[in-house]
Amino acid sequence: QVHVVESGGGLVQAGGSLRLSCAASGRTISSYGLAWFRQAPGKEREFVAAINWSGSITAYVDSVKGRFTISRDNAKNTVDLQMSSLKPEDTAAYYCAISRNDGAGKYVIQYAYWGQGTQVTVSS
Repeated sequence: QVHVVESGGGLVQAGGSLRLSCAASGRTISSYGLAWFRQAPGKEREFVAAINWSGSITAYVDSVKGRFTISRDNAKNTVDLQMSSLKPEDTAAYYCAISRNDGAGKYVIQYAYWGQGTQVTVSS
């Protein structure tokens, strides 16, 4: 059974930084793409960032480009999201996901395993 667990969320002032971490167990994730999505109350789950199996390809939603960085450590079975220059509109529950393939996909349907989410709240 695959378990995906996020950590690192919290309350931060606008302009601040947070680092989210995701650890997977029950499956070696080195051959799979990984991603972060987010969901604000009353809104659909939104793609944030993805990374392919080797880390050579990354993708970001336009609203976070230049502020967020996704990275992975295949030896530790982890993926991180470094978030800087945070804005109130970044407030959401953030979810880590493991892809069905080795790419850096942007769509929910491309991901097979999900964590329970970690809350990020940015105050103005």
